[in-house]
Amino acid sequence: MHAKIFAALLLMGSLAGCDRQTAIEAPPRATDKAPSPTQKSLIAVPINANTASLKQALERAVPKTLWTINRRERACVQPQRVKLFGKKVKVTPPIACTIVGQVTRGPLRLRGEGEEIVVDIPLSAQIGAHDVGGALKGETATGAAMAHARIKIELTPDWRTQGKARISYGWTKAPGIDFLGKRITFTDEADAKLKPVVRDVEREVAQEIAKIDIRGQAADVWRQSFTALELNRENPPVWMRVTPQRILYGGYRIDGDRMNLNLGLEAITETFVSGRPTDPAPTPLPRLVRETPRPHLDVRVHVIADYAQLQPVVDRALAKRSKRPFVLPKLGSMMVKFGKSTIYGAPGGRIAVGVDVDAKLEIRSGAPTRGRIWMTAVPANKPGSAEVHFTNLIVNGDTDGVGGDLLILLGRSEEFAPLIADALTQNFTNDLGKLQGKIKRAVNQRREGAFVIRTRVDRFETGEIKAYGNGLYLPVRMVGGASIDYRPAR
Repeated sequence: MHAKIFAALLLMGSLAGCDRQTAIEAPPRATDKAPSPTQKSLIAVPINANTASLKQALERAVPKTLWTINRRERACVQPQRVKLFGKKVKVTPPIACTIVGQVTRGPLRLRGEGEEIVVDIPLSAQIGAHDVGGALKGETATGAAMAHARIKIELTPDWRTQGKARISYGWTKAPGIDFLGKRITFTDEADAKLKPVVRDVEREVAQEIAKIDIRGQAADVWRQSFTALELNRENPPVWMRVTPQRILYGGYRIDGDRMNLNLGLEAITETFVSGRPTDPAPTPLPRLVRETPRPHLDVRVHVIADYAQLQPVVDRALAKRSKRPFVLPKLGSMMVKFGKSTIYGAPGGRIAVGVDVDAKLEIRSGAPTRGRIWMTAVPANKPGSAEVHFTNLIVNGDTDGVGGDLLILLGRSEEFAPLIADALTQNFTNDLGKLQGKIKRAVNQRREGAFVIRTRVDRFETGEIKAYGNGLYLPVRMVGGASIDYRPAR
């Protein structure tokens, strides 16, 4: 007798006398959970300080009338001399006069030049010479000057403001009069009077700079930044938890009457595909780090497919396949009915699939062999792809009964294992594309409490899929930029 026929008859005879209820030992369940991804991001957090108070303080500090003069001078016009016989001979005596006048200022104007606050102070002078040698009763000279106060502010590591002003001015029209063919100017007198005024203004500016409260605003921003921000409301809900680590300071610029500080909040960003996570506990405001912030958003979103979502897919594929017989080597055709599948995570990054079967060879009579086939597989995807396939399929365990061996033969057949693998193959591309669109729309600009959040997502990157106890985990990285404006309710 042919060896294959003999083996088949021997197996059939054995099946007739064994228990038809057989089972293969189920693989152990994995208890690990997909990690909540953490990454460091640098979020731009501009703080705007109002410099209007500085202008008001300068308005108070700089008097409208900078100085006045009413003084008798013995020599408003110096003696005139001519050269006679090789010597200079005085032909007119010095001419005395009374100098009367004042220098006033106009409205102050603040503007920015990079990191300098420039205060323009228009000056106008009215100065006259009276009783000039008894021959001139009075003539008024007018002049104009523009003073510039250049103010540089420094922010110390403990958030104090300090700085000083450099004040310079130049006459655009020197005050003076013409008399007896001579030009009498009064800039020396004006300069002497302006010097102490300049010193007073510089001192006042330094005092006002110290009053600018940056620390208070920074402390509010720091405390409020320990929070969770909603990235997607539902299907699925996605939250990003922000845990600040330090603040970077890259200087400031002046925009009108606002001083815009270039600050960056370096924070650990975690994402949760679930309900709102608890806020992290705030820490005290740290010292300021002088370093140019380069804002970037780096967020890892974990897309998890629950194993329960895979079960209907597998069941539909098995039900469709059960309409045709399986062909087993040496045994021939077998009709198989499948019950509901069981799917869960197994240790070692594998996925376990259990399927109830009723199997009956067409060449034999009697009751079918009933039992459950267990198999495990490893999910895999190509870098950057959301299309998942399953490799390294293994039918786990063995049994002592011939019926159990028959189930193993079915599980290891050329048709059954690829059928399960194809059914498990999930293309996450559509779901992932929808999630990316939702996140982009949700995070574009929104308000969360006292914050106005602006987020830009430049690209999405797909990582390597892995099986955990709580589902299939596909890491997705979002890269872009983010800024937070602190706008507390007034």
